[in-house]
Amino acid sequence: MDLFRVLNLDELSHGLAGLSMFPYFDTAHYTVSVMALREQPGALEVARRSPFACWFSSMLYCFGGGILSGLMMAEAPIAPLSNSINVLMASVICLCVLYSRYLVFYCPQDMVYSCTALFPVRLVLTGMKEVTRTWKVLGGVAEAHSKYKDGLLVMIAIGWAKGAGGGLISNFEQLVRGVWKPETNELLKMTYPTKITLIGAVLFALQQTQYLAIQKHHLMLLYTVFTVVNKTSMTLTGSSSSPFAPIESVVHRTFFAGPSPSFTSETKTSVVKKGTGESLDRAAVPETSKAPGSSSKTAAHNRGKGSPKKAKVQSESTETESCKKSD
Repeated sequence: MDLFRVLNLDELSHGLAGLSMFPYFDTAHYTVSVMALREQPGALEVARRSPFACWFSSMLYCFGGGILSGLMMAEAPIAPLSNSINVLMASVICLCVLYSRYLVFYCPQDMVYSCTALFPVRLVLTGMKEVTRTWKVLGGVAEAHSKYKDGLLVMIAIGWAKGAGGGLISNFEQLVRGVWKPETNELLKMTYPTKITLIGAVLFALQQTQYLAIQKHHLMLLYTVFTVVNKTSMTLTGSSSSPFAPIESVVHRTFFAGPSPSFTSETKTSVVKKGTGESLDRAAVPETSKAPGSSSKTAAHNRGKGSPKKAKVQSESTETESCKKSD
């Protein structure tokens, strides 16, 4: 794009595309993943009771994307664990973060976890982990494209699984620790990492199939900057809500929510009130119509009752007048 050349970002995008994730960025990814596991309720009790289950859960957190994408591509799910150096690195980090109180006897509390949990350190580690997300999503999309040239949905699914596999298999990871919470399924209630990974998978799949007119290294730079800035700002503000929440709420209310329960109840109430009013009006109409008729009948009856008296008076007056005439 000419804009990248004007802003002198073309070299930066090429440098980012050629950046190696090992060892620094992978270490940051493993550290943040194991810290997320340690902060789960009951994780420390599982670490004391069953170290192997805790280690296996850590590997699912660190390599969940590769395991899930391997299953979806009909490949060996243990292929991500074939890299002994990465597995050893993740295992050492797991020991340091989860078992630091046993490794460091003379330091109060958890020295390693306390150091990594410091806000500046955690901020840097979180930003570095977001950089690895770009490479994971792009790797999944490229792997699917190599086998399914026109499989756009397959590319999106594999890129999404490889970038957010740790969250998508969270229910299986919880079962390893003896926890069953189906309501925490990522498909039911997506978290920010899952959403941003899905967006990245869609963008890279469109670029790979040439539906998006942008070069790959330029898209990598834009997506990486976007994810790092968003996650860093969320960490700084302590917010866990997604920045896409307003757009999601509008789309959900427009296309999927339907009429709200309050609107439905108000409509039903108005219909009931209207029907009740009509029935009352119908019940009142005969009474009002009967009143004029009854009054006329009463008047006629009264007139009928008063007519003999008037006739008798009239006859007596007639007789008197005739007597007077005769006199």
